[in-house]
Amino acid sequence: MRLFILGLGYSARHFVRKFGGTFSHVAGTVRDPARRDELSGIELHAFSGDPTRETIGHLRNADVLVVSIPPGSTGDPAIAAFGDALAAGRRKVIYLSTIGVYGDHAGGWVDESTPPQAILDRTRMRLTAEQAWTDTTRGDAAILRLAGIYGPGRNALATLRAGTARRIIKPGQVFNRIHVDDIASAIMAAIRHQGGGTWNVCDDEPAPPQDVITYAAGLIGIAPPEEEAFATAEMSAMARSFYSSSARVSNARLKNELGVTLDYPTYRHGLDALLRAGEGR
Repeated sequence: MRLFILGLGYSARHFVRKFGGTFSHVAGTVRDPARRDELSGIELHAFSGDPTRETIGHLRNADVLVVSIPPGSTGDPAIAAFGDALAAGRRKVIYLSTIGVYGDHAGGWVDESTPPQAILDRTRMRLTAEQAWTDTTRGDAAILRLAGIYGPGRNALATLRAGTARRIIKPGQVFNRIHVDDIASAIMAAIRHQGGGTWNVCDDEPAPPQDVITYAAGLIGIAPPEEEAFATAEMSAMARSFYSSSARVSNARLKNELGVTLDYPTYRHGLDALLRAGEGR
């Protein structure tokens, strides 16, 4: 199988590190050409909206296409750039989206049958992009809605050591998380699955954000940062917007339909493993 990745972000790069050997050829795009040397053994190309003949050729020849480029106000840039190539031939398409499309459910449980109620521009654009990929692939796209991503170099242990961790308290607020290793497993399971669909990619335990920081601080033997009330905390508009939605997202379909067994079913499992790997030292 030949793999082409549009947008080698954190999750996509980790997928290649874990499963790249499964494919006969791996190529992908990056926005910044200076980042081409981050991954070895991958044919990398710059892409910022205008495709080259070479990137079009890679897409046409790909058996599997993983898309992690975020949409813009004018739609999905990959569909706009590669529309003709996408219409020619068939390939497995994995689109990485977000659980943010569900909106606020006051901490209640949601699953893939829950109607999305995106209230933010960025989540409305995600919904539009999901539908565009479903239409483009005639229903065969695998839509993976990712929870908050953490993993090596991107976790509560690292932010505590950097002095940037905060304990923002908003009563009733919960977030959903997923370790990047488990995202990689979900992508591979979706590739092997026959047909398209939508799956939530999150762990088993939605939790208040301050609990994660407190647990991580205990692992490395330091005092957690002081609690800050959400109502009065100084935060950017972007950071504050994440607190506008609170929902507990089910991963039952991920397990039952795609057969994914999570390596890190809770944030505690994930942080324990990251500590053993040297994070937070």
